[in-house]
Amino acid sequence: MSGHYLAGLDLAGRRVVVVGGGSVAQRRLPNLVAAGADVHVIAVDPTPAVESFQGITVTRRAYADGDLEGAWYAMACTDVPEVNAAVVAEAERRHTFCVRADDARYGTAVTPASGRHRDVQFGVLAGGDHKLSAALRAAISRALADGSLSVDDAEPHAPGVALVGGGPGDPDLITVRGQRLLAEADVVVADRLAPPELLAELGPQVEIIDAAKVPYGRAMKQEAINDVLVAKAKEGKFVVRLKGGDPYVYGRGFEELQACVAAGVPVTVVPGISSSISAPASAGIPVTHRGVTHEVVIASGHVPPGHPDSLIDWSAMGRLRGTLVLMMAVERVDVFADALLEAGRPADTPVAMIENGSLPTQRLLRTDLAHAAEVASAEGLRPPAIIVIGQVAAFTEGA
Repeated sequence: MSGHYLAGLDLAGRRVVVVGGGSVAQRRLPNLVAAGADVHVIAVDPTPAVESFQGITVTRRAYADGDLEGAWYAMACTDVPEVNAAVVAEAERRHTFCVRADDARYGTAVTPASGRHRDVQFGVLAGGDHKLSAALRAAISRALADGSLSVDDAEPHAPGVALVGGGPGDPDLITVRGQRLLAEADVVVADRLAPPELLAELGPQVEIIDAAKVPYGRAMKQEAINDVLVAKAKEGKFVVRLKGGDPYVYGRGFEELQACVAAGVPVTVVPGISSSISAPASAGIPVTHRGVTHEVVIASGHVPPGHPDSLIDWSAMGRLRGTLVLMMAVERVDVFADALLEAGRPADTPVAMIENGSLPTQRLLRTDLAHAAEVASAEGLRPPAIIVIGQVAAFTEGA
């Protein structure tokens, strides 16, 4: 078989027929719909995911000759070779290019493993070796995202600010979009909890500003950070504000967004994996579990109960039956435990304390509410740490 001729098809508004409604068809639908195609699926028993897919027409029946009338493109994706062969035969009669998913050699087109970087799409063909083409696509995507594969004449990112959540600590847990924007940054304003390995991958031309060392003193720190973001963007720079966790979970991300909007600076938000959920998960603890807890409350421990600035009803927290996750609470474990016990939370309520969640230095301490402060002190619990209170805190992988 000769090699394929690569071409990009404009399918916007044009009829595309997919015969078969299984997992193969399911994987093809997102790109077809994203291209604006008028997609018609014909399948005897489509999967729920295919049947509920938005923006397509599904007909529940067997393929019949004539179904490709008016089609610009077709895909034979059933698990019956005879049906796929019939679809290809009709497509050839109609001069319609057709992909045969079960054996690409007998179709008139093949589907590349495709990816996107900024406004550039790329595809990989590997002579029908789908595993190889998918692996190469993944490698190219990673290289484009982390900047190890770049185009010298690529357009610089437009000036503005991106608030990027870096995840709980492991550099692999940043989102793909967050990593891509980080690789395009002119300036990075980084939090103390932002994964330092991500900064080490940046080129020497990138200005890195440690947000913990922005001047004007503690009281003015957030205002000073806002000013830096705005000032650098107005210099024509693309600025990434790199945070640990998620920008909107005790990260003051919305304050920074408001500052940018008020100054007329374009800003985008890239959610991150919050340590409130991921640190327990990395320690094998689910914050919810069927039949055990139907609610999760994530509470800040930066001020104690009874403090004038506290907005938390600790008496309600004590009556909670589900999971309570405390962030920034290491220095006051005793105070929070006493407040929960006083409000009625049982003394034998399981407690798990996860230090440095997702990192090689991760440490898990287990106890109960009555002894939480004692264990934290005796074991030298240090931030960053997440405290999980509730029945799930006693869960182990084997039970």
